[in-house]
Amino acid sequence: MCGAPSRKSHATVRIDLPAATPADALQAVGDAVHQALAQTFNVPHDDRFQVLARRAPGELVCTPEYMGVRHGANVVFVQITCSPGRSLEMKRALYARIATDVAARGGFKAADVIINLVETLRENWSFGNGIAHYAPAS
Repeated sequence: MCGAPSRKSHATVRIDLPAATPADALQAVGDAVHQALAQTFNVPHDDRFQVLARRAPGELVCTPEYMGVRHGANVVFVQITCSPGRSLEMKRALYARIATDVAARGGFKAADVIINLVETLRENWSFGNGIAHYAPAS
């Protein structure tokens, strides 16, 4: 999993942002997350699968303060689904990179970038045509 990029380094990303997020900021956030995945998780640059969704007021709910982090009104939720195998150091680097870059490029505060990593076995992926692309041949 670590080292050179491979098709087994895939990730699918869902990013939920406030409804008022301008189109250019929406794209910048998507770009920032993908570049962070490429640089810290070895996801290939041409392997981009994202759902970018703007949410109406009241659809993004976040407690004002949690784990010592104070959140504002413009919270961004980033959920990354990937195969297991990354080290804790890689995960920490990813979280830091996403928070920093989303803040710098998208105009959000780093404290308002909430990241959730969901690890699933490679056999649970299909990229079309009903094929389990990473499953062992039977």
